[in-house]
Parts: sequence; structure tokens; C-alpha cells
Amino acid sequence: MSKTKLPSIADQLRQAIRQSGLTHYRIAKDAGIVPDQIDRFVSGARDLRLESAAKIARALNLELQKKW
Repeated sequence: MSKTKLPSIADQLRQAIRQSGLTHYRIAKDAGIVPDQIDRFVSGARDLRLESAAKIARALNLELQKKW
């Protein structure tokens, strides 16, 4: 039986940011972080701390959940 690899939380969050229709500036302002942090995360240049990821998720009306 083959297991399908689920997308990482980071990949899912990047996709949600891209699909939101919101600017990185707007998301950053709503999340209380600097826009450059989102730019670098979306481009893959850096990862986020869990705290920042949770703030972005909340700004997008999403909830981070670990699925086993």
C-alpha cells in the first residue's frame, strides 16, 4: 500500500496566501508582522516560526492543525 505524501503546513500556507487575493502587505498588516517576512516565505527564501505561521493563518481566517 502506497502512502500519498501530504503537503506540508508551509506549502499549504503558501498556497492559501497566493489564493487569498490579498496583497502581502494586507496579510502582514492583519497578522501584525512585516510584509518582507511574507514575501520571503512565499518565495521560499525562508521558513516561518510557528508563531508567525499561526498569525498569518488567523489573518486568512484559517486554523493550523496537525493531521496524523
